[in-house]
Amino acid sequence: GDVGRGERAIGGHLRVRPHLVDYQTVFSRDPGSAEMPSAGRPFTAHVLTELARRDVEVAEVTLHTGVSSTEAGEAPPVEWYRVPDVTARRLTEARSGGGRVVAVGTTVVRALESAALDGVVRPAHGWTELVLGPARPAQVVNGLITGWHEPGTSHLDLLRAVAGEQLVEAAYDEALRRGLLWHEFGDSCL
Repeated sequence: GDVGRGERAIGGHLRVRPHLVDYQTVFSRDPGSAEMPSAGRPFTAHVLTELARRDVEVAEVTLHTGVSSTEAGEAPPVEWYRVPDVTARRLTEARSGGGRVVAVGTTVVRALESAALDGVVRPAHGWTELVLGPARPAQVVNGLITGWHEPGTSHLDLLRAVAGEQLVEAAYDEALRRGLLWHEFGDSCL
């Protein structure tokens, strides 16, 4: 029979060979990430078209995600990012006009917040060591699409820095009640 992309029939058995594209999101452009930025996984060209039709803008950020740690108390890895001038301007205009800045993933939050000074996003690039949490709340990002992260991880602290303790706790209680799946290939939430 027909063998699909990434599959080879070997001795009557089907072997699946994943391709790089299977680990990329619709946003992917420049190679460099150690891990798929999984929050972008649910987005497709169709979803982006529908968002544009509803006047939701998408701004470009380049980032190279590090390998996520699920160890409690461990800081996130240093990650490379670039926020171009046009993105910085659009985000600053959105915030000054009362609009929302919704990041797709914790790494995007780190990139945008690393490029922010006093709540204003500036063009920037480099390696971020920024750790967001109670001591350093988000200044620019006021919405986040993310997966579900394990207790005690820096990713969960970052969620609290964006959404607040009460909302995060309520969301996690509901996720547990519904049996949602955690992390890389799990469910996403806004």
